[in-house]
Amino acid sequence: MPYIIQNPETPTERVCELRFGTNSIGRGLENNIVVEDDARSLSRHHAEINLTDSGVYLTDLNSSNGTFVNSVKITQHKLQEGDSIQFGSVIFKFVMSRAKPPSNPQTSASANSGLSILMRVSPEKPRTPLRDLIKHDSALQRDTGSVLRLPEDDSQRTANKLKILLEVSQELASPQAFDVLPEKILNLLFEIMNVDRAVLLIFNEATQELEPKALKTKAGISADYEFYSKRITSFVHKYGDAILTDDACIDKRFDSAMSIIQQAIQAAMCVPLKPRDKCIGVLYVDNLSMSNVYHKEDLEFLTSLANQAAIAIENASLYKRMQTEVIRRARLERFFPQAVSQKIEEGGDLKIVETEVTALFSDISGFTEMSSQLEPRQVLEILNEYFKIMVEDIVFRYEGTLEKYIADALLAVWGSPYRRDDDAVQAVHAAIAMQWAMTHLNEQWLQQGRNLHIQIHIGLNTGKVAAGNIGSDKLIQYTNIGDTMNVASRICNAAKAGEVLISESTLAQISHLDIPTEKIEPVMVKGKDQPLQLYRVLWQQAEVALATNLTFHQ
Repeated sequence: MPYIIQNPETPTERVCELRFGTNSIGRGLENNIVVEDDARSLSRHHAEINLTDSGVYLTDLNSSNGTFVNSVKITQHKLQEGDSIQFGSVIFKFVMSRAKPPSNPQTSASANSGLSILMRVSPEKPRTPLRDLIKHDSALQRDTGSVLRLPEDDSQRTANKLKILLEVSQELASPQAFDVLPEKILNLLFEIMNVDRAVLLIFNEATQELEPKALKTKAGISADYEFYSKRITSFVHKYGDAILTDDACIDKRFDSAMSIIQQAIQAAMCVPLKPRDKCIGVLYVDNLSMSNVYHKEDLEFLTSLANQAAIAIENASLYKRMQTEVIRRARLERFFPQAVSQKIEEGGDLKIVETEVTALFSDISGFTEMSSQLEPRQVLEILNEYFKIMVEDIVFRYEGTLEKYIADALLAVWGSPYRRDDDAVQAVHAAIAMQWAMTHLNEQWLQQGRNLHIQIHIGLNTGKVAAGNIGSDKLIQYTNIGDTMNVASRICNAAKAGEVLISESTLAQISHLDIPTEKIEPVMVKGKDQPLQLYRVLWQQAEVALATNLTFHQ
C-alpha cells in the first residue's frame, strides 16, 4: 500500500500507511493520522488523502495554514511517487508502493481513540527466536538440576548468556500494552529457566502494597496468587537486594514465615525490578521438588533478565501516560485557546470564583428552515465547517474560551478562567471577525457551486459571573453562571441576521477604541422588567479581519 513518511530521513521519522478510501489528517484524535504539532500549524481537520483505483488524491480541508505539494499550495492534487507534502509546518514524503512499509516495532495505536504515538527505530535484522536459540544451541541445553547447562569456558558462557539476554531485550523492545507485558515476561522466563512457579509483582504507590500482575506455573502444578512468600518479596522490595535461598524451609532469614513451611518451598529466588534507582516491584521464582537447584550464576542471570523486564515495564507505563496526556491535552484544546491551556497545564486553579466576563452568543439565522431543506448529514457537515472557522480561527485566536455548542449556536467567554484587561475588546473584535468570516465563507461556497448562504446574529454582554467546574466527579464542565450570561443570550435573540449587538456595559469597555457603533431603540427582552439599551456594531466599517492578518481559508 502507499504510505506517507513524516520527517523523512530524520531521527523522528514516522511511517503512516494509507488505507484504501479516505485517510483524514490533522490534530484531532478522530483522524486516521493524528499529527502532534506544538506550533499548532495544523488544523484539527487539516486534509484528506483519498486512495482510489484511479490514483491517490490529496485534498486540503480549508485548513488555516494550507497544504502544499512540492512547495506549491494546493486545494486538490494527485500525488506522485516522492512528492513532498507540507501540512502547516510539518513535512511528509509520499511513497507510492504496493509493498508494506517498513515495520516499526515502536509504533502502537489505541484502537479506541484512533490515537498514534510513533517513534523511529532501525529496521530489525532477522533473528533466531528465543525458543529455537535455546533448543538448538547445545551449550544451552537444560538438565534437571540447573537452569542452563553452560560450558566451562567463561568467555563462551558469558557470550551465551548475553545472547539470550539480547534476545529477551529485543522481545521486550517495542511498546507493549501495560496489562499484557507481565504475562509476556513470565512466558519468556519459562522458556529460559527451570522453575516450577513464578510471579511478577508491582508496587502500588496508593496502597503501599506489592500487587501480583502475572502468575505462571509448570504443567501439573496448581497455584493461586498467594503461593509466594510475602516475607521474601517484601524483603527484596524493601532493601532492593536479590535473594537466593537453597532451602527456604531452613533459611534463618525467613524462619518465622509460615507460608514457606506450609508450602514446602525447597529453593527460591527473588530479584528486584529496578529500571533505575527505585524498585518498582519484584520477580519471584521457586522450585518445590529440589533444594540446591539454583546457584549464584542463576541469580545473576535472573537479575539481568529482571532488569530488562523492569525497563520494559517502565517504558510501557510511560507510553500509557503519554497516551493519556495526549488525549487530555487534545480535550483541553477543544475548549481553551493555547495560552489558557498552557496556564492550566502549569497548575492553574479552576475552582469556583466570581469574576467579570464578556459573553458572546452567536447563532445562525433561519437555521431551522435551512435544516428542513437538507439531509441531516449535510447539516452536520455544514456546522462542522462553520464551527471550525468560528472557534479555531476566531474565538481561540482572540484568546476566548469556548463554553459550549447549543445546536447551531455557540457560547464563548472572555475573562474566564483568566482575566485580561482587554477581554471585552477581544470579544468585540472576534464578533466582527465572525461576520467577515461568514461573508468569505459564503463567497467560497458560491465558488464551489454549493447552494448555501448563511447569516449569523451575535449578542455580547459584560458583567459578573460565578465561574468554575460544574457536574459530577466523573463528568465535569467548566461553565459560567449568572444573569450576565442570560442577558447575552437575550441580546443575541434581539439581533437580526448579519447584526452584532452589544450592551451598554460592553460599550463602556471599548469606548476608547475607534469601533463604529450606533445606538438603537431600547429593546424588551425576556426576564427583564425594563428595556435594554443596546448598540449595533457597524462591523462592515471595522475591518478587523484585515487589520489582524486573519486568513479565512481562501
